[in-house]
Amino acid sequence: MSVRVSLVAAARNSSLLGERFEDDRPLDETGWHEVQFAAPTLLPLGAAELRYCSPTARSRATGQALGFAPMAQPALRDCDMGRWRGLTLADVTAREPAAVDAWLADPRSAPHGGETLLAFISRIGGWLDTRPACDGLIVAVAEPAVVRAALVYALRAPPSTYWNVDVRPLSTVTLTGLPRRWSLCLETGAR
Repeated sequence: MSVRVSLVAAARNSSLLGERFEDDRPLDETGWHEVQFAAPTLLPLGAAELRYCSPTARSRATGQALGFAPMAQPALRDCDMGRWRGLTLADVTAREPAAVDAWLADPRSAPHGGETLLAFISRIGGWLDTRPACDGLIVAVAEPAVVRAALVYALRAPPSTYWNVDVRPLSTVTLTGLPRRWSLCLETGAR
C-alpha cells in the first residue's frame, strides 16, 4: 500500500525580502487574507486521515485557519540556522559574505553553526519515510523550506536542486509512494 502526502506551504508572515531564517512570527495581515482566499480550494484536504504541521506559529495558524486541526510535528521544523536564526539573507550577506557563499555552494556546509542542507533534507525525508500506510490522504502544512526539502528528497535530486525550487505560500504538492520510493503527483484542479 502506498502513502499519499499532500504538503501545503504555510501562508506568509512577511514580504519575500523580509523573510528571516527560522522565522517564527505569526501570520501577517496579508497571510490571513491569502488563507481566506485559498480556503475554498484547500478545504478538501482537511478530510485527510492524518493532519500535521510544522511547529512554527505560521504553519499552525495556517492549518487551523483551514480547519485542519493539525498536530505539530517537531521533525517538520525549518532548517536549524544556528547564529543566523532571525536574520534575513541580506543581513547575513552583509556580515558574512564568504560564509553565505560557502553555505550556498556546499550542501555539507554549516558556517552558521546549525544544520547542513544535506542533514535538513535527510531529516525531512526521514519524516516522509516513516508516515504510516493508510488508505486515505495525509496532509501537512509546513514552511516553504520544508516543502522544498521534501521535493528534493522524494525526487532523489542532488541537494543543490533545493535552491532551484520555488515554493509559494499556500502552494500544494502531493507525493505518493513508499519509504525511499516517492513520486511527485501533479493533479488537475478538477476532481
